[in-house]
Amino acid sequence: MDNRQISVAERYHNDTKHTHARVNTSHHTLDWANQPLPFKIYGTLDAISLPRTVEPTGVPALDAVAGENVGPWRGTPDVPTLARLLYLSAGITKVKRHPGGETFFRAAACTGALYHVEVYLACGDLAGLPAGIYHFAPYDFALRRLRSGDWRRVLVEATGDEPLLASAPVVLILTSTFWRNSWKYQARAYRHAFWDSGTILANLLATAGASRLPARLLLGFADRPVNQLIGVDPEREVAVALVALGQDAVPPSGFPGPLSPLEYETEPLSVSEVDYPIIREMHDASSLRTGADANVWRAEVDNLGGRRPLSDRTVPLLSGGPSERPAEVLEDVIARRGSTRNFARLPITFAQLSTALEVATGPLSADFERSDRPQLNDLYVIANAVDGLDPGAYVYDREGRALVPLRSGDLREQAGYLALMQDLAADASVNVYMLCDLAAALNRFGNRGYRAAQIEGGILGGRLYLSAYALGLGATGLTFFDDDVTQFFSPDAEGKSVMFLSALGRAARRL
Repeated sequence: MDNRQISVAERYHNDTKHTHARVNTSHHTLDWANQPLPFKIYGTLDAISLPRTVEPTGVPALDAVAGENVGPWRGTPDVPTLARLLYLSAGITKVKRHPGGETFFRAAACTGALYHVEVYLACGDLAGLPAGIYHFAPYDFALRRLRSGDWRRVLVEATGDEPLLASAPVVLILTSTFWRNSWKYQARAYRHAFWDSGTILANLLATAGASRLPARLLLGFADRPVNQLIGVDPEREVAVALVALGQDAVPPSGFPGPLSPLEYETEPLSVSEVDYPIIREMHDASSLRTGADANVWRAEVDNLGGRRPLSDRTVPLLSGGPSERPAEVLEDVIARRGSTRNFARLPITFAQLSTALEVATGPLSADFERSDRPQLNDLYVIANAVDGLDPGAYVYDREGRALVPLRSGDLREQAGYLALMQDLAADASVNVYMLCDLAAALNRFGNRGYRAAQIEGGILGGRLYLSAYALGLGATGLTFFDDDVTQFFSPDAEGKSVMFLSALGRAARRL
């Protein structure tokens, strides 16, 4: 199927929208006896344990997320640095034991706490780790080697010789296992493949910056060879993103041997799986076939539109420089981060909101973005309780560092309704919506533009999570009535689609 046949993405997006009628007439129930395992387990492969003592970065969280004050770059990560990256992005940070068993909480938020995103690693020879393809297992904090030798050339060719990946000593590959999320969310799970990869990437890119390690996110790659390299069944699990880590490595010139199929057995996820063909159709339609296709796809970033027209009705942000930000270090914030389950109806300050917005929308090193072009998503805000800012609805003018008023007044009831009638949104101090001109993104990037818009929304949401906790606040991600959100923020948001929703505020203790 052709990436340029954008009717597929349009149909998928429309068919998976939440509407009041669909939500209230759905007969879907959760089959708890068939709930998928939260881990991919290679039962026959030896574990290569990673150091469990994660070395501190010492970098304030807000600086790390914003990519500021991280010091000189270095070229190649060592094993302790890899352990830090994996732990702070996809590791288990808390374990809650209860009569029914154990619940594992990860470093980054995930829809439904279903943790369907896996991380693989491709590297040349590193100190303490031979060249190979590895799977990261959070449950025992270990790597398992799937292939021996330096296979990075497969990734170089799949990206069309992308220069930063070619010189990277380590490449991480993020995948999504459809069933682990569609068990609860059905066909909408394909959106979550990128939302949840995005929150992991927010942590990963911040940790790489705090580790003084160059990192670049790549969505432009030929899908089939990447999936073959890590040995996944593309009917069930697929690569969704690559991250090039480090620099100055000698580009790999060849292959260790033929790329033979991998036949390692893994533990069954559950007794049975339900297939959602629309997910596979959408993924196939947004796939690239060759490295040359990836190069052509990346070139479309130059066709991104101009900056948002400045408004003469703005509320300038109040945030100060890095010296005025809280100094709590990144690793402590990630260890403390969770998804807030109750908000107190108490205000945050406008300076806190301003800092969160600025940090979240800072530069992103990705092959579908350029620093001199606008991001794919615009941020829209419902301010319920912000000292120094009138209650109402706003759109964020990133270049002007200001909020543009759209509607004034108490909008708590509307915020709760838009978030599938959840009290969390009504009680939060602020709700931040990431909206994308999806038609423009698809026209530029084809169906794969859908992946880019969703994953950017997830990264922005993940950065808001980290910023909120660094500021002493709480945060959570919420779902939404798609078209109702667009209509609420129109005419400014006319024609745009919601990619992500974050609620921020002061956490309330449960009684």
